[in-house]
Amino acid sequence: MEKVPMTSAGYTMLQNELKERTGVERPRIVDAISEARAHGDLSENAEYHAAKEAQSLNEGRIAELEDKLSRAEIIDVSKLSGDVVKFGATVSLVDEDTEEEKKYMIVGDVESDVKQSKVSISSPIARALIGKSVGDSVEVAAPGGARSYEIVEVQFI
Repeated sequence: MEKVPMTSAGYTMLQNELKERTGVERPRIVDAISEARAHGDLSENAEYHAAKEAQSLNEGRIAELEDKLSRAEIIDVSKLSGDVVKFGATVSLVDEDTEEEKKYMIVGDVESDVKQSKVSISSPIARALIGKSVGDSVEVAAPGGARSYEIVEVQFI
């Protein structure tokens, strides 16, 4: 069984989603199915079919969350240190072409969110950064073409 690396915040986020889906969403869908059944003929009942599909999607996500939580390897970022980029590091970069500064935290696949500057350990930028240190230059193969960055700072927050 392959472990799923994640931060404690990512683990908590998955637990909260699981509680929401089992405690709120599941009963709501069951009620919707019961109400649609009461309308009679199920073969042509769009509400019933929509509710059953919602139930299927919800149960699938519940199974996925339970699987990931059971295989979670929680890494406490606050106990990490050093100047080498690894899982949990918050890395400050400067684009060598535009001088634009960016900051990314390297997290597990399940908690990545580019809008929050959290990139997956399996993303191209994280793979390019792992093992490098401050002052190193990295080239990242991005969808818009190759980009060069210089690592300015490595933190474990």
